[in-house]
Amino acid sequence: MPTVVVVGAQWGDEGKGKITDYLAAEADTVVRYQGGHNAGHTVIVGQQEYRLHVVPSGIVHGKRCVIGNGVVLDPWAFWAERQALAAQGLPVERIAISDAAHVILPSHQALDAAEELRRGAGRIGTTLRGVGPAYADKAARLGIRVGDLFRPATLPQRLDTVLRHADDQLRLHGLPPVDREDLVRRLTEIAGLLEPHVTDTVRLINDAIDRGERVLFEGAQGTLLDIDLGTYPYVTSSHPTAGGACIGSGVGPSRIERVLGVTKAYATRVGDGPFPSELQGDLAERLRARGHEYGTTTGRPRRCGWLDAVVLRYAVMVNGLSGLCVTKLDTLAGQGPIRIAVAYERNGRRLVDLPHDIEALEECRPIYEELPGWDEELGELRDREHLPAAAAAYLRRIEELVGRPVVMTSVGAERAQTMAWQDPFAR
Repeated sequence: MPTVVVVGAQWGDEGKGKITDYLAAEADTVVRYQGGHNAGHTVIVGQQEYRLHVVPSGIVHGKRCVIGNGVVLDPWAFWAERQALAAQGLPVERIAISDAAHVILPSHQALDAAEELRRGAGRIGTTLRGVGPAYADKAARLGIRVGDLFRPATLPQRLDTVLRHADDQLRLHGLPPVDREDLVRRLTEIAGLLEPHVTDTVRLINDAIDRGERVLFEGAQGTLLDIDLGTYPYVTSSHPTAGGACIGSGVGPSRIERVLGVTKAYATRVGDGPFPSELQGDLAERLRARGHEYGTTTGRPRRCGWLDAVVLRYAVMVNGLSGLCVTKLDTLAGQGPIRIAVAYERNGRRLVDLPHDIEALEECRPIYEELPGWDEELGELRDREHLPAAAAAYLRRIEELVGRPVVMTSVGAERAQTMAWQDPFAR
């Protein structure tokens, strides 16, 4: 039963796609268990770049890829992504979509944009892809699931129930109602294209585990964006944490063997919300430029800061992390002395745990520990033993601060620029 979950240990954008792509070489099935096309993974193999949003990173290796029941699916965005990947020669026929995944409708996207505009200065910073409103309809038991698209006799009635609710909200924002007939027509057309991919993925995944296959689960976003465990309300609408892998794929927790947390060698965040170790000025700009810190999905510049061990310890606890994968270690070369936030200070008190209260977190100031930096470029290295002494010491200090081993690191964007010294699938 070799099963591994890969989660983001920060606020997303940690490089989960790259790590999942690396691990997928030894996997049989790769499962995406939550989120929507608001996520973005970039995989670089040689001169070829693959941009992924809802399709699991394992597709680049030609593996069976599953979009689980916990995902919300924009069928048109999925089809565009599928066609782009097919044009790059990837075996898109190996993609399976859960019939229980919920559908993102045009009304969800309109409401997402309108609600962010209404919030003004209190905006959440969503990607405006309709993901939040789709999850809201799911929780309200109003949602349309992928399987509903193949029931033409009842789809119009189901849609009318959803859209009556949406129309009321759209009118409050001064927006027109959704054209029912046009939407039914569009959904019927896209359903015909999706049909070969749609199946009972809960059975598919559990059967694969029963056969002893290696199953890799990947989430979108990161731990601090989990709707329950993140920096609420500046969070996503689902569970990027390891527990979400079980909920979003229909696999019991006793069937998960290992959980790997992915963290950058520093920290970034897209959108609004607290970020205790955020940097400003020239150093932040240098990190952003050297690390190419712009969102895969939105192109928005990411906020940059020093690594936060308080956040990582929290991620270890709530995910039950087995080990850490540290990405973009090469970005820190030439940056001078390096800092790690080892604790916070608030109202004269030292805090070593992450506050759940958002106002308290916004009042926290990082307490830093400074380590020597290094000037050597790391991109050509393929062995941890060859790392500069300061870079190796930095990884060891991360291990000491969070209590988990660093099992992988990457020193560049390409697949080959990855070092691993543990096989997570090994028993």
